[in-house]
Amino acid sequence: MQYEGVLQKMQTEFGSPIQYYMIFENDFLNVNQILNKRVTINFIKYQCLNCGQDNPIYRQGFCRKCFFEIPSAGDWIMRPELSTAHLDKEDRDLAYEKKVQLQPHIVYLANSSNIKVGVTRKSQVPTRWIDQGAHEAIEIVEVPNRYLAGITEVALKDHVGDKTNWRTMLKNEIEDKDLIEWRNKLKQYIPEEALPYFIESNKETHLEFPVLQYPKKVKSLNLDKTPNFTGVLSGIKGQYLLFSDDTVFNVRGSEGYYVSLGIN
Repeated sequence: MQYEGVLQKMQTEFGSPIQYYMIFENDFLNVNQILNKRVTINFIKYQCLNCGQDNPIYRQGFCRKCFFEIPSAGDWIMRPELSTAHLDKEDRDLAYEKKVQLQPHIVYLANSSNIKVGVTRKSQVPTRWIDQGAHEAIEIVEVPNRYLAGITEVALKDHVGDKTNWRTMLKNEIEDKDLIEWRNKLKQYIPEEALPYFIESNKETHLEFPVLQYPKKVKSLNLDKTPNFTGVLSGIKGQYLLFSDDTVFNVRGSEGYYVSLGIN
């Protein structure tokens, strides 16, 4: 089988295990179905996810020019507390910012390598947790806009982590935690504006990833340094492809790279 196209983050479907799909312009691939098969990845060119030009990718699948101009790459994406659409203030494109920022957002706890706090749109639950490789997660608050979620995350970061150790996550060196206990313990630190949105009673969500073998010593594949790679696919976790030789490939981190995929 042969596939070709620009890489974008894998689409997912919640299940036991989670189903993964790579979507190309004229085709799609259920990645679960190629576990234990030999996969060849060949980097062909760049293709910016915004302008489509063959320019080096800067961040988030965009070339440098697009990254600093388009509304979907504004600072408030990574730092929700900088959101201003609720004040009717524009960053790059107010109509776009209102569409994204003025909708229900979730502040959550996820456990992938450790417990961390995060923010996502309500519509992205549980997709966001899947993308982070979390094996368990729970909502803390559901607020009506991104700003309130952002200031809540900032307040809680003083008491719980906000980063994932991706190597630990990929090696599956995990420890189950009582997220309900953590949620209740953190309630006292939620800002006053967000406290009415605290979720009093809910359960943890548990996630199962399609992995036959976890890497023992993680080796990251960088297409700029290694444009051609062949390995046997042994699992999928987060947005990573795991190979039997301990190589891992971050699909989301390689958005905007146009590749060919050979499977046999």
